[in-house]
Amino acid sequence: MITVLEVAGARPNYMKVAPIHRAMLNAGGFAPLFVHTGQHYDWEMSQVFMRDLGLPTPDVELGVGSGSHAEQTAQVMLRLEPVLLERRPDVVVVVGDVNSTLGAALAAVKVQVPVAHVEAGLRSFDRTMPEEINRLLTDAMSELLFAPSPDAVANLAAEGIAREKIHLVGNVMIDSLESLFRRAQDSDVLDRLGVKPGEYLVATLHRPSNVDGDASLRLVVDALSMAAASLPVLLVTHPRTRKRLAQAGLSERVASDGVQLLDPLGYLDFLCLMSRAAGVLTDSGGIQEETTVLGVPCLTLRDRTERPITVTEGTNQVVGLDRERIEEAVRRLANGQRLEPRRPALWDGCAAERIVDVLGPRFS
Repeated sequence: MITVLEVAGARPNYMKVAPIHRAMLNAGGFAPLFVHTGQHYDWEMSQVFMRDLGLPTPDVELGVGSGSHAEQTAQVMLRLEPVLLERRPDVVVVVGDVNSTLGAALAAVKVQVPVAHVEAGLRSFDRTMPEEINRLLTDAMSELLFAPSPDAVANLAAEGIAREKIHLVGNVMIDSLESLFRRAQDSDVLDRLGVKPGEYLVATLHRPSNVDGDASLRLVVDALSMAAASLPVLLVTHPRTRKRLAQAGLSERVASDGVQLLDPLGYLDFLCLMSRAAGVLTDSGGIQEETTVLGVPCLTLRDRTERPITVTEGTNQVVGLDRERIEEAVRRLANGQRLEPRRPALWDGCAAERIVDVLGPRFS
């Protein structure tokens, strides 16, 4: 049996780990161990998502909790190392670009356990983004690099990573979307929120560059308020975003401008809400990918994206916090104008199986 230690710690990780876990069980010959770091530790951000995605109860809970980037990364290393020494897995699978990803990769290579990175090679080329540092370092340490798109493969090759380590497998997040899309359509979330299909916008914001500074947060609120003048905006709030809005004295203004603040939603509810929206305003990388496959227009409130394929082949438009660009884009959405997207190659719901097909021969 191949012992695979899967690490997840934040909401975007769960959608990537779930199909890999399921594919290993279906393939046989694998003994997956699910480690939850606890980077997202409240009910809405963790257990609800794990339940919706069919993830098992974690075999190990590290209980890292909140903290600075350094604190979270260090705590993951400190708490994961004894698990690695006790369980001695054949490989550690890390996903995405959060602090749990980097901390787990560092802990593994220090005790000479190979690392496989799922979603390798994505680059924004903006090193002020903490996630960009996590991506670069994790890829540099990994023995196997599972890339979601050709541009990611090219980035890894340009950085001198040996070609035999790189595997183009497609986008594993889309595996979760494809497997649960029909179930999500049974959600009554639109009725609960009092909105109709195609007559509202969904917004999500959590990047430090947008929400940590008062000046940037005010620009974000300006953008949401302007959008709400055309279509109702449902802002699904990350806990830290809600906290920052309150600290900056902007919560009441957001509500008075017609932006409805929502608590975090489970995966099925959010997938239903997003799939029926007129458009999405976000700074999330994963949502750029999901909207591409759903054919839902996406306005990315950042100056750069590490997922350029969602622009060249999908529905994504990178608008930053430029009021004129956002206003023009929202006006088109309100008028029902949409791009004709193309689904990227290998974003077909089978990426996890391709990952398992590589892991099996490599570690058997």
